[in-house]
Amino acid sequence: MEALIKQAAKDLAACKEAVALTGAGISVESNIPPFRGKGGIWEKFDPMEYAHIDAFMNDPAKVWNTLLKDMKEVMDRAEPNPGHLGLARLEALGKLKTVITQNVDGLHQLAGNTDVIEFHGNFAWHYCLLCKTRLKTGDVDISRIPPRCACGGIFRPEVVFFGEMIPTQALWRSRQAASKCDLMLVVGTSAVVQPAALMPVIAKQAGAKVIEINPEITPLTGSISDYLIQGNAGETLSAILAELDALL
Repeated sequence: MEALIKQAAKDLAACKEAVALTGAGISVESNIPPFRGKGGIWEKFDPMEYAHIDAFMNDPAKVWNTLLKDMKEVMDRAEPNPGHLGLARLEALGKLKTVITQNVDGLHQLAGNTDVIEFHGNFAWHYCLLCKTRLKTGDVDISRIPPRCACGGIFRPEVVFFGEMIPTQALWRSRQAASKCDLMLVVGTSAVVQPAALMPVIAKQAGAKVIEINPEITPLTGSISDYLIQGNAGETLSAILAELDALL
């Protein structure tokens, strides 16, 4: 693993424009549970019953009480961890240009990344279904459920529910970033959810080096990625940055 960390630092030192693709694995270290996989939210709840747009529109109180209220409390407490801070540091060093994320927690922006493409929207903001007023999640009053705007409309998070389309701009910009970069970091994602999982393939086909940081192997390992560093995002990125600082 030490040799791979040194290699990643060398590859980052040599690259001109890196892009990161991140998934739930980078945020579990901020105590945000993943949606999929072992211990994930969808083990407890049927996403079609609680996370589909039709379910929300038909019974917003049920969705708020069962899923969104707890999510809000988790997001309100969450802080960027060394994984997020490491990617922000790579941007500050002029190496990382764009973060493409499947996460909805807004922690990349809190850490300091300025160009973040969110495939699934974010939970950092809510808006009123009636008048479209936007509020930061921390300012949404959940003393009554569902929370309501002063106009009487119901607040919903700016996430992409099941049954809603991924924003066209996010998909277009992600494809553009993936095809232009010369290195892609794939951090904390199982690489099974489309279209995000396609981005490393686009990068590889365009000639970029693809480096995975993940505790387990993924469908990219050994085929699309040049190498996998098996480990947690925060610890691994911190180690890579320590090596990179010595090279720059």
